[in-house]
Amino acid sequence: MTVATSVWRAMAGNPVRFVLSRWPWRSLAYVASSVAVIPIAWLAIMPLLLFPPLLILVGMPIGALERHRLGIMAPLGVPDPHAPAPPSGWAWVRLRVTEAATWRELGYAACLLSVLALLDLAAVFVLFLCLLLLVLPLLVGVGANVQVAVGTWTVETVGQACAVAGLAGVPATVITLYGISVLGGAQAAFATWLLAPTGTETNRQVEELARSRSRLVNSFEAERRRIERDLHDGAQQHLVLLTMKLGLAERHLAAADGRAGELVGEAHEQARLALTTLRDQIRGIHPQILTDFGLAEAVRELAERCPVPVEADLDLPGRLPPEIESTAYFVVSEALTNAVRHAAATRIQISGRLAEQRLALTIVDDGRGGAEPSLGTGMRGLADRVAVVAGTLEISSPQGGPTTVRIDLPCRYE
Repeated sequence: MTVATSVWRAMAGNPVRFVLSRWPWRSLAYVASSVAVIPIAWLAIMPLLLFPPLLILVGMPIGALERHRLGIMAPLGVPDPHAPAPPSGWAWVRLRVTEAATWRELGYAACLLSVLALLDLAAVFVLFLCLLLLVLPLLVGVGANVQVAVGTWTVETVGQACAVAGLAGVPATVITLYGISVLGGAQAAFATWLLAPTGTETNRQVEELARSRSRLVNSFEAERRRIERDLHDGAQQHLVLLTMKLGLAERHLAAADGRAGELVGEAHEQARLALTTLRDQIRGIHPQILTDFGLAEAVRELAERCPVPVEADLDLPGRLPPEIESTAYFVVSEALTNAVRHAAATRIQISGRLAEQRLALTIVDDGRGGAEPSLGTGMRGLADRVAVVAGTLEISSPQGGPTTVRIDLPCRYE
């Protein structure tokens, strides 16, 4: 529903209800604020008359202010139609000058400072006269020097002033409020038409958001792989060498001093456990098999390491984008972990197909069910991860089982 349509619908009803509704007063606030903004805008523009090329950009701050003011008439507001640009410099100026939105803002600024300025000022002045008629009895009563002539009749008493206020002031005020509502709604609709993004600009913004999301996902994947590489080539190698040296030291010390050999043996075991833990963490960050061989082989390795029998059936004839493989892998990994730890499952089935450039993956376990995604952060995190790549995640887990996790991810072959 647009602003103008809301105003028209309100005006089509009961006049008394309309006057007492929010629309006349919101329209008045919008028109009156225009009257306040216009002289300030003129004062800001006057110095720019000495630099005519800069006048092309004068509509931008006025457009930004008007989009903010449209919140008076439209609570949802109007988004910025401009494309992202460098924060300053000639690159910013070149982009803004070539945008259609800049020229629409300039056109609106010209209308606001000329035709709309006269209309808004006239509307506020007429309302002021109507208010004077309404307070005429009060002015006459306090002895103010007020002279009002209606034709050949002059208002001199409070009773005459009340008659003028009732017969002329009230109808005139109601009619003026109707007129201001029409003016405010029409001006807001005109501003929205010029200052809101067009269909092309909205599509461009959506595409830019999609590209930004893709860049964000890729940067996360690159950072994850960097951490994995640093752990694999750094800390893990040091632990491997430490384990080997502790093993040799244990052998040499076993014959000389049994206690020393025992202590070294304990240190050797701790180093071995630390190495195992580090390898598990590296595998959790981004498994090497996923990078080297793809999703199908990585899922099969998960199935082999799972303490519960897992049947994996993935029909993926080619490699998928890295972010899709990573997302699908971690969904499978989390689902298997939940089935083992919380569902007491005895059998798990994993199936996946690629059709029409979309990956459909299903994980089913025969556990006790009753999983509630809203109560845990694990599945919520997976849902967020799936949403980042424009996919969907569904979980069905009735009491008594089975639990079914389905994901649908858009993808393509590399």
